[in-house]
Amino acid sequence: MSRWLWLCAWLLACGPAAWAAGAVVHYTGAEMLREEGAAFKPLAAVVDDTALRGGWTPVTLPRVIEPPVATVAGKRTVVTTWLRIRLDELQGTKGPTHFYLLRWLAAGQIAVYADGQLRYRSTGSPVWNLFNHPALLLPLNLSADGPPPRTLLIRLDSLPSPEAAISSFYAGDSDSLVEMAAKRDWLAYQLPFMCSAAFLAVGLFSLAVWVVRRHPANLYLFAIAVLSATRRWHFQLGPEKLIVSDAWFIWLTLNALMWQSLATHFFMQLLHGRAMPRLSRVMLGTGALFSIVTLPFAAVVPSLLALRPYAHLLLIAMGTVVLVLGLWHSWRSRSLDAKMLSTAFLLNYVFGVYDWARLKYVLDLESYYLTPYAAMVLFAVFVVIMFRQYVGALAGVERLNSGLEASLKNRDTELAASYQRLREIEQRETLSQERQRLTQDMHDGLGSSLVTALRVVEGGKLSEADVAEVLKGCIDDLKLTIDSLEPVEADLLLLLATLRFRLGPRLAGAGISLRWEISDVPPLDWLDPRNALHILRILQEAFTNTLKHTRATQIRVMTGAEDGYVSVVIADNGGGFDVDQAMAKGGKGLANQQRRAQAIGAEILLHASDAGTTLTLKLPEKRPQA
Repeated sequence: MSRWLWLCAWLLACGPAAWAAGAVVHYTGAEMLREEGAAFKPLAAVVDDTALRGGWTPVTLPRVIEPPVATVAGKRTVVTTWLRIRLDELQGTKGPTHFYLLRWLAAGQIAVYADGQLRYRSTGSPVWNLFNHPALLLPLNLSADGPPPRTLLIRLDSLPSPEAAISSFYAGDSDSLVEMAAKRDWLAYQLPFMCSAAFLAVGLFSLAVWVVRRHPANLYLFAIAVLSATRRWHFQLGPEKLIVSDAWFIWLTLNALMWQSLATHFFMQLLHGRAMPRLSRVMLGTGALFSIVTLPFAAVVPSLLALRPYAHLLLIAMGTVVLVLGLWHSWRSRSLDAKMLSTAFLLNYVFGVYDWARLKYVLDLESYYLTPYAAMVLFAVFVVIMFRQYVGALAGVERLNSGLEASLKNRDTELAASYQRLREIEQRETLSQERQRLTQDMHDGLGSSLVTALRVVEGGKLSEADVAEVLKGCIDDLKLTIDSLEPVEADLLLLLATLRFRLGPRLAGAGISLRWEISDVPPLDWLDPRNALHILRILQEAFTNTLKHTRATQIRVMTGAEDGYVSVVIADNGGGFDVDQAMAKGGKGLANQQRRAQAIGAEILLHASDAGTTLTLKLPEKRPQA
């Protein structure tokens, strides 16, 4: 990397002379003749240098063209400078030759004649030619095998302000000069242009990010990138005609530099965190006033050219304020991004002052302009800032993820412990509820039956057979209570099979046949031990009523499903009874059945006739609402 840096520094320092090789002559002297007129004169296709009026004076190149001593009031003077060079060193050269002029500056135009014949004329406007800094490369031979010309004439037409200038030039072997021009063009124009285009692409990306995130840093980066490309417009285009007028071009380049400094000022404030509201308002007002005063009206273009040096002084003053404050606050802060941006702005400032001094011809006319490389410096700094922000954001996300992972682990541990406590509480509560349920059921069922049997036995009103029957009922109650604790996994048919197993022998002993007409039914997801006991008690009461109060010889048990309900039907062939009359007399069995049915969201339908009694228990398929 250091070798490449030293190579670039050597190329910039030595300039084209480092590449001059072979049959190439560096011309640093010429003869000059000056003419002054009221306007630009048309170019002639053929010029005889001996017929030009005036005397030829030897001069050295590069050369600054002096303005006229006096001008006519109210009129614009145009200075026409003729330079004549004898190409004696090229005579006898075989092969094609080229002419290579490093640079010319003029608010005007240039033309080149070889042996009096017009070979080249500039096509840009006077203002564009003043701002653009092209190198001029053109062939000298009329044909590939023809001899080189003997005399070269350069005509430079320019306004007196600002002063025009022309560099030295090279002439000779075409291959050597083309290679020399290509290397200088790559360093002076193509490399800065590529970096400026990349910087502009980064700016457009930042604008897209700002549209989504609305962070001012992205907007400042976009503004600086666009203003930087606009400021260096004349370094990135050829000598073709502009797409805007000369007045607008001057206004854009001057104001782009102004607002680029202001955008950098606000960006540095954002980075180093030290706001200066009063100074910022003053600078904004100055920038707005500058933009308004320099608005491009057709009548003020010459005035803008004359005022351009003073505008540059104002821009240098504003840049100095931004630079000093930015460096001071950035280096006092802990922000590395602010320090990098202020240092980049310092380099831009130095490059700008250097180029301004070159435009004032204080420095070497033929050296490279440094302003185009300012975009490279800014681009590199902004890429580093964006990279640091991206890496920092990733690190922040990783830290956040690590914190979240630790928090989640802690939370999982807490939830696991809480879940374990809740399971223990739920288990204790379930056991308590089951105890209460069993206690209540045994009290209401088995306990009540035993107390009744005890009182009857104590009264001596029952025979041994009747007492045995009462005890059998108590035993059935106990067995049903125990059976309700067995898991049935929402299977109603399994629960009914348990009931059949318990009550079947008793029915057979009473001389009643049991017809089991069971069909498949949907599972009942709410069928837990508590609800299973309710169903068993309802059906047990139905069988008990048949045994006690009818002379039935047959009981049918049927199941079915319809309209979201599962039905269990128990029908006997004994003599029926009046349901309403039985309810009116306070029948506890029927009342208990209705109470248990309501507890599980079910419905009991009773139908009695001379042919027998039918009980239909309608159970909901889905869990009943509490």
